[in-house]
Amino acid sequence: MRNDQSGDRRGEREYAVVKRSVIVGGHKTSVSLEDAFWTSLKDIAMRRGMTLSTQIASIDTDRRTSNLSSAIRLYVLEHFRTRAASTMFIGERLAPSTRLAPLGPE
Repeated sequence: MRNDQSGDRRGEREYAVVKRSVIVGGHKTSVSLEDAFWTSLKDIAMRRGMTLSTQIASIDTDRRTSNLSSAIRLYVLEHFRTRAASTMFIGERLAPSTRLAPLGPE
């Protein structure tokens, strides 16, 4: 069964690799990332009050891989892992009466 075409196209766009030129440390380079990573990276930079170029330069400085695109993907992944973990820890500090009950038998 086929999904709605507009939904398919949106999903295709999120997974499509997009190559963009960026300036890092005064040098022009190209970075290829899936659209979902570009969107997430822009969001992270905006929330930190940074330009996208400044955020990428920061990642470039701290990266442990020779591939900038991979370093950016790992950075975005780590950002959201950290956010998810901090959300879980906040939930664990709630009083027992405010926690959600388990869904099934334990």
